[in-house]
Amino acid sequence: MTNTRVMVVGAGIAGPILAIFLKTRGYDPIMYERLPSPGEGGLSFVLQPNGLRVLSLIPGLVEQIPGYSADRMVHCSSLDGKEDILAEIDISPDAAREQFGFPFIGVRRAEFQRFLIDTAEKHGVEIKWGHQAIEYEQSEDAVEVTFANGVKDTASFVVGCDGLHSNTRIALFGKEKANFTGLVQFGGLSPTPPAFSGKFVFVNNYGNGRHMVSYPIAEDKYSWAITTRQAEAKEDWKTQHVEQQDEIRRGPLSDWGFGAGDLVRTGQGIIKYGLYDRPELKSWFKGRIVLLGDAAHPTSPHLGQGANQAFEDIYHLMRLLKKYNPSTGQPSTELLSQVFIDYQDLRLPRTSELVRGARQQGEVRVIEGIEACRVRNEKIRIGFHDEAARKAMSELLTGPFKDSEV
Repeated sequence: MTNTRVMVVGAGIAGPILAIFLKTRGYDPIMYERLPSPGEGGLSFVLQPNGLRVLSLIPGLVEQIPGYSADRMVHCSSLDGKEDILAEIDISPDAAREQFGFPFIGVRRAEFQRFLIDTAEKHGVEIKWGHQAIEYEQSEDAVEVTFANGVKDTASFVVGCDGLHSNTRIALFGKEKANFTGLVQFGGLSPTPPAFSGKFVFVNNYGNGRHMVSYPIAEDKYSWAITTRQAEAKEDWKTQHVEQQDEIRRGPLSDWGFGAGDLVRTGQGIIKYGLYDRPELKSWFKGRIVLLGDAAHPTSPHLGQGANQAFEDIYHLMRLLKKYNPSTGQPSTELLSQVFIDYQDLRLPRTSELVRGARQQGEVRVIEGIEACRVRNEKIRIGFHDEAARKAMSELLTGPFKDSEV
């Protein structure tokens, strides 16, 4: 008996993890990616305890992740010539493990993606590069996918993990207008600044109409991103021209305290990109095709949960496949509908709530006007003593399971 063939569209961050889970649970996944090779796009992100809890179900993976953990999280303000510490929290690996079960790990996106691709290939997952899915045709027991290069392939079912610009989403639900939020981010990688010498800190720096987040991704390197209000910029994450990078390095963003200015002045590979909203979907699947991660619930980056929520999607999709198809045999469309309905009914409300929370966080971070910023700063200072907020954060970071059902 041949294993059930599953097509994973997209080899970014979620796709390889899903493919590894499918392979190790008895399915036969194949991955298709529109890019010709692993990309260099994007900067970095933080793997949070809830995401790492899912990754820990793949033996040996968490221990090999190429990244770095901060020891403390600092919220500070550089406002009207005055520098102020608003809150300081112990997020060292030991403290995070004690509280949430897993640490926080800053990773460079391109390096982490290559690591996941290598891991998937070691598990025997086939990856086909340079294949852009453009057409999906469903039959009673399979899906035929046509690619832009004329290739066709068939699988029992398809999972669209093709990110923010998902062709799978367009094929299922049509093209949508992306709405510019009015916010733009600049970001880059920099040597560890003198202000952080001997310390590894995750810093949120708040200013008038701007916010910077920075954290270590290696022992000698920090990643940083600044959010501010500006004219619309494309979300292509391409490195700026040398002249544009120099303008940013010498501009007003380089004047911040708490090491922020040093990071900007020494920034390498600086990129600029707009932040956009997508309409919230009412459903994530049609027939034998389902969406996962950014393809289903693209989010602005202000909660740092994008990749971590994609991993939670993977956990629940695999859990439900095990529940309804324990034999891993060829599933009927009716069986898949039961899996996909339970999956979206659980995940759609949760991710929609987090997407809205990220948007609100972005607005708060770039609020303008000295007095309004002072009010914001005081709310941040008080917020870390708010029991309800602490409980919500703990519930988020200790998810998505206590005892795995996968």
